[in-house]
Amino acid sequence: MGSESVRRWLGLIAIALGVALIVVDTTIVNVIIPSIIEGLDVTSAQGQWIQESYAIVFAALLLVVGRCSDMLGARRVFVAGVVVFGATSVLAGVAPGGGLLVLARFLQGAGAAMILPTSLALLNATFTGKARGQAFAVWGSTIGAAAALGPLLGGWLSEHASWRWAFGINVPLAVLICVGALAFLAPSPRVRGRLDVVGALLSVAGLGLLAFGLIEGRTYGWLMTVEPFDVPGAEWTGGPSPVLVALVLAVLALAGFALRQLALTRGGDPGKALMDVRLFSVASFRNGNVATMIIGVGEFGIVAVLPLWLQFTLGYSALQAGLALVPVAIGSFVASGASFGMAARVSPLGILRAGLALEAVGLAGLSLVADDDSAWWTISLVLFVYGVGVGFATAQVTNVVLADVPDHSAGQGSGIQSAFRQLGSALGIAVLTTVFFTSLGSDLEERLAASGLPAERSEQLARAVTDSAGAAIAPLAARPETAGAAEAARSAMTGGVALGGYIAAGFVVLGLVATALIPAGRRAEAGTEASGKEPAVR
Repeated sequence: MGSESVRRWLGLIAIALGVALIVVDTTIVNVIIPSIIEGLDVTSAQGQWIQESYAIVFAALLLVVGRCSDMLGARRVFVAGVVVFGATSVLAGVAPGGGLLVLARFLQGAGAAMILPTSLALLNATFTGKARGQAFAVWGSTIGAAAALGPLLGGWLSEHASWRWAFGINVPLAVLICVGALAFLAPSPRVRGRLDVVGALLSVAGLGLLAFGLIEGRTYGWLMTVEPFDVPGAEWTGGPSPVLVALVLAVLALAGFALRQLALTRGGDPGKALMDVRLFSVASFRNGNVATMIIGVGEFGIVAVLPLWLQFTLGYSALQAGLALVPVAIGSFVASGASFGMAARVSPLGILRAGLALEAVGLAGLSLVADDDSAWWTISLVLFVYGVGVGFATAQVTNVVLADVPDHSAGQGSGIQSAFRQLGSALGIAVLTTVFFTSLGSDLEERLAASGLPAERSEQLARAVTDSAGAAIAPLAARPETAGAAEAARSAMTGGVALGGYIAAGFVVLGLVATALIPAGRRAEAGTEASGKEPAVR
């Protein structure tokens, strides 16, 4: 292995650590939020924004960052994003109150949006042929492992240290990533052009509002307001839901964005367009992004509800619940190692399909083994299979989508693919959490009514369990008069997880079917080196 090859793989480590940084921060806060609420005495509305603001800003800025990385250079934007993420982690870690912490989370989301699409652009530009498939295998496995390790790290910190260290540990990692990126990644080429400011505003508004609507629909109501929506200086208490208004405005903004990009591209000024719509004439890019969104719906939604079931039905601690997800990370790393040997014999599209099949088996298997007293080893086994599938599929779907994107549009292509991935994930979390809590509430109410409780009391207890996301089960179990209701709640929660697993598996299978529309990318074929000739964008 030559010195140049060693430098590339050391650069890959910096890229992978950058991706791990932003993925862990997506999941770790879900575990430490109770400690934050207790430590800072924040309101429930602030607690909600501490969790969700990061994901909303992250999704909103992906297209803008993709275009900026083409104009400014992917390495420069990547390093700037890591610096922003590290600095805002310091701000979050020392925040004396909820207001400053919410602001820090908004800014962290901006840093994360600068890292994800540029990491893809850097990989696509740095590696070719078989090495590209191997590099994407490492990148994808990092995402799967980081998503699983976030709850473990959060659980350990909440039990043995302070929630502030969940942000503090980002700082030395950010320094290490910056040094690695500058030392081992070559400066990225820059494309001359201008930023479409109107298009940027429309895309940020459209994607941000869409992410908000998908994430908050269950909380505030999809059509009518069911919970007050607090914003600084105002409160939305009735009438049409803020989620419905946000989704309508998102559709209008994104439609305006699409029309503007079409006009700029067809009007002879594609250099100004934020999104070159001609990229969608590349079949692997167009159809691959559709598959990416469908896969995203099924891929990580179950991870949002699984820790609740582990803690409140099986009685795991926060740390034990995090440990229960470690097999997903192990499976992802196993997939990464296996991909190196498979890359010479199996195409990225073949590896993607194998990964999706394993994901579906793992998710369906989780539904089959889910019980009120499931053994830890059965859960670990199906999550390991799921993790192997995630390790294969997450990496190779990106490899396939970006295979024939011209180098000068790598940033745009990466931003678009990242946006499809994030919106699919947000939609998946919205679907799975809505199904889970709806199933939990209705099933529990039916069980309690069948046991002879009055309808009003059954509804009251079901609402208490649902509104607390299961945390009310332990207090109910501690009182002899409500112990039966706690047992019914555990069974209802198990039923919700099982139903969610089957639905997630169904979406993954649908994504597998969608890959039939993806042609094998010319530059992604295993064992072939890129010729240097860019695919035509018609």
